[in-house]
Amino acid sequence: MSASDEAPPRRLLHRQPGDGWVTCGDHRHWGLHGAGGLFLARGERGTPVTHVALQHRAVWSDQGGTWGIPGGAVATGETAVDGGLREAQEEAGIDPADVDVVGTHVLDHGPWSYTTVVGRERAGAHVDPRATDPEGIEVRWVALDELDALPLLPAFADALDALLALAQEEGVDV
Repeated sequence: MSASDEAPPRRLLHRQPGDGWVTCGDHRHWGLHGAGGLFLARGERGTPVTHVALQHRAVWSDQGGTWGIPGGAVATGETAVDGGLREAQEEAGIDPADVDVVGTHVLDHGPWSYTTVVGRERAGAHVDPRATDPEGIEVRWVALDELDALPLLPAFADALDALLALAQEEGVDV
């Protein structure tokens, strides 16, 4: 095991009261109050989506080594949308003020859910996503034609078409 495969000291991680595992059938999910993340598409509303901001997950994390969106546990008293935006700021340096939220996509497992906040770069903003904590190896804009070459987090891969349609504002009911 290399140093990059080991979990970092807890003091380097953002921790809050919603952190913890929830058992869901034969598996578990992170986030006592559910979880949320940000699917951010490059460019202002009304323009074609060409890139999305993705995080290469740290090897030590759950499903590590895959690519997905920055996200994590929703804090006590926080909405899923606020949690997803906060997590993107903590993990990818994305200022919520630079995001134009166009919708949400919810993966509901009964006792636990994951809310993906779907957004576009706000008019006049220039988002520069980057890994800002140890949970990501890398965070960057990924061109849509690169997605097939990346090992995507399975749940993210399953939702990708619906997320892209929502980001493109195609009126898809998710």
